[in-house]
Amino acid sequence: MGALSHVRVLDLSRVLAGPWSGQILADLGADVIKVERPGKGDDTRAWGPPFLQDAQGRSTGEASYYLSANRNKRSVTIDFTQPQGQALIRALAAQSDIVIENFKVGGLAAYGLDYDSLKVVNPKLIYCSITGFGQSGPYAKRAGYDFMIQGLGGLMSLTGRPEGEAGAGPVKVGVALTDILTGLYATSAILAALAHRQQTGVGQSIDMALLDVQVACLANQAMNYLTTGASPQRLGNAHPNIVPYQDFPTADGDFILTVGNDGQFAKFAQVAGHSEWAEDPRFSSNALRVANRAQLIPLIRQATVFKTTAEWVEQLERVGVPCGPINDLDSVFKDPQVVARGLALALPHALGGSVPQVASPIRLSATPVEYRWAPPLLGEHTDSVLANVLGLDAAALAELRVAGVI
Repeated sequence: MGALSHVRVLDLSRVLAGPWSGQILADLGADVIKVERPGKGDDTRAWGPPFLQDAQGRSTGEASYYLSANRNKRSVTIDFTQPQGQALIRALAAQSDIVIENFKVGGLAAYGLDYDSLKVVNPKLIYCSITGFGQSGPYAKRAGYDFMIQGLGGLMSLTGRPEGEAGAGPVKVGVALTDILTGLYATSAILAALAHRQQTGVGQSIDMALLDVQVACLANQAMNYLTTGASPQRLGNAHPNIVPYQDFPTADGDFILTVGNDGQFAKFAQVAGHSEWAEDPRFSSNALRVANRAQLIPLIRQATVFKTTAEWVEQLERVGVPCGPINDLDSVFKDPQVVARGLALALPHALGGSVPQVASPIRLSATPVEYRWAPPLLGEHTDSVLANVLGLDAAALAELRVAGVI
């Protein structure tokens, strides 16, 4: 029994931020009912290749993108543009604790499925809306996508090679990080609302915006700007506040060196064969190393090329200096620590064979994450959910199917 096994979630969201939140709640035991469009479903079902292959190596048509954010859910297809479909959603909302949706601002109000409408049938409902820009402000009605928000929200001004270097220019993060972070923040907000409801018996609405999350997650870089008035610039893989804290070349590739304090720097300098760096008046403190970055970094680069990545990692780990290789994903999932933590797993899939998954990072001692179901096929659970949750019989389901409602 998961920590949230007493909770039902009606997931009206699609793509990534909302489904990511729904998957976290599902991993924690919640009954997550994913509502999708008949015939098409979540947009990401078509976002391939690559697609999952069955046991015979044939494409199943299930996109890898969709499979990343929808395990442990039940899929129900309902056309809520029809009055009968709206009635089904309202009935499900009345039997749910949480609704997650990521339609444009006001998009569900036309169907009577907005928070103000649904709280009439369920005053305890927690209703989480995820949009690009939130429910208020001059951009509220605009569509928002991760890539665009990474640019608008400042992340890309910090990511990429600095001006004057080869390949200089803004670069997005290699995964839809703003969507993922929004899903995480949305989950935190939902859990906070559940705790409040436990004390008061009252639900509430949650307004999550990708732009808000992106700006909030600028973290130290935002404070660097707010405390100085100067916009931080792209530094490639270097850190604005810590030196050395970046990638360096080795005899067979590159590695990452993350020196967090002066003691670690002295240990690194000794391993590098340049213990004098720790006493150099230009480099003896982090503040001095930041100020004299342009002098120190070339010296370190000249030293690191004489050992392999494995040699640097072994020798620096021995003296407690944080460092590591730059792995591709093949190396990631073969890494002994990743293997030991069980971060790759597989679940039986309805189309035969199994579907690989990345394990949840949440480790609870009393209520551990359970991997109950693979990401569902489109509409796989329509009949069972509507029968078991709403009590519809076979004749009623057949009538709805003929009408194209489900």
